[in-house]
Amino acid sequence: MKNVIALLTCLLLLSSCSKFLEEYTTDQKYASTTADLESLMIGEAFIPNIQLSVYNQATMSDISSELSVFAPWLHLMDDDSEAFVADFVETSQATPLYKLSGFHNWSQVPAVDILNASWEETAWRKLYKRIGALNAILFQAAKMADSAGTDAQLKHIRGEAFFLRGYYYFMLQNIYGSPYRKSTAATDEGVPVKVSEKIDDKYFSRDNNEKVYNQIIADLDQAATYLEGYNPGNNIRVGIAAVKALQSRVYLYTEQYDKVVSVLKDFETMGYSLTDLNQYVAGTSFSYRGASESIFTMGSYVIPAVFMNDSLSAWSGNDNRASAFKASNDLIATYDTSDLRRNAFFTRAAKSRSWLPAKYRTWTTYNDPAQVSCIFYFRYAEVVLNRAEALAMMGSDGKARVELENLRMKRFRNASADQLPSSNEALVDFIRAERRRELCFEGHRWFDLRRYAVNSKYPLSSTFTIRHPVYSYDAQSNSNTQVGNYVLRSITEDGPAWQVPIPDYAIEFNRGTLTNPIRTVRQIQPL
Repeated sequence: MKNVIALLTCLLLLSSCSKFLEEYTTDQKYASTTADLESLMIGEAFIPNIQLSVYNQATMSDISSELSVFAPWLHLMDDDSEAFVADFVETSQATPLYKLSGFHNWSQVPAVDILNASWEETAWRKLYKRIGALNAILFQAAKMADSAGTDAQLKHIRGEAFFLRGYYYFMLQNIYGSPYRKSTAATDEGVPVKVSEKIDDKYFSRDNNEKVYNQIIADLDQAATYLEGYNPGNNIRVGIAAVKALQSRVYLYTEQYDKVVSVLKDFETMGYSLTDLNQYVAGTSFSYRGASESIFTMGSYVIPAVFMNDSLSAWSGNDNRASAFKASNDLIATYDTSDLRRNAFFTRAAKSRSWLPAKYRTWTTYNDPAQVSCIFYFRYAEVVLNRAEALAMMGSDGKARVELENLRMKRFRNASADQLPSSNEALVDFIRAERRRELCFEGHRWFDLRRYAVNSKYPLSSTFTIRHPVYSYDAQSNSNTQVGNYVLRSITEDGPAWQVPIPDYAIEFNRGTLTNPIRTVRQIQPL
């Protein structure tokens, strides 16, 4: 254990010497056993599960803490969410609406609250900190394998480490980088890539999208090699199923559709199955660790702290009051009356009866062993939809329809194949809509809209917009009235707003070699 402590001390003390934010070094004493590396993986590489307390509207008070939940704003930039207001909450309170509206409304500087006070957005730091730890772990694991050979545990550690590094670069790229365009990937700006354990005496700038995705793919190929044939006994550690699921997602984003199909060809032998919502029990969780669809999860379920009920506790003055977000009317309208997902995936607010996302419903249990993340989560339905989309984009419409039928028979009362479109473009649009309905509030929609916008075959229309309602409170009537909308236009017209700005602390640390595209000042568009 002292070896672990020694390495952790080096990682923490020497990180400030690097020009790469939270960089890690292995220039000092290393972990010497696989058990040491295992301890480092658990403590330093995975996204932790943060316990939530949701008893009043001020759930974002520690948003800049290293112990805060990861990127609660990621659910708010797309067309699946909108503001949820009732009564009046003091502007000094750190409510989701007051704290996160800058992201929701694609502000020029999104990490600013309603009082115009800046707060520190930490997702960048958290991901690069873990990448630095993984670089050190992979370096030391390779040395151990060279000197003593590779046992099963060491192989699994190396596989997990490659998976997590690829996953974190994927998240960074899709949050802070430009969307992947096949034709311009070699010049479009992504995020900085560093896979060496050594400290480099230099400042970092953005790498191009092609380099970033090549690194992600290379890491996942390595993970697949080390984890081939292995799935752990739980889904909070990484096995080959998680690797294949992420590979299929990455290939889908880079329009390598044949590779999506290829990497998933044996997936059905791994024992996952779709939950049949015809058997769903009202009020229970659809998503949880033991579900037949669950493949891998880490981190927190942050939905209750962002999409709060309008009746939290009468004794603290939070009855019939809301300063948060809800599922958008546009999203809810996409569910057919025979679609069972509306009741399984959502709950109704106590007072206003607004729709709130609730795929996981027992989040109030402290340290709940069944909890899944709402961002870092893989489940079998995504695998089915990834394959359906890839097949349709390849022109294999019949096979794509079979995938859709397999999903929809578990999601509808009396699902019919007659409901599926006949033309190829209409089928692709249908799959995209089905993906929205199925994977909402799991961290997919914003990323999906970005890649649809630049797809080389069927890009989103240049007239595509997202509209987020804006409300004004009237004290005399104690009511909130919509006064207009913030509008996000297409990537062609409004490109910089489709990627989150790199935080100022990273830009300052790198002496300006990291830059952000300039966002326009956004005004409320009147009704």
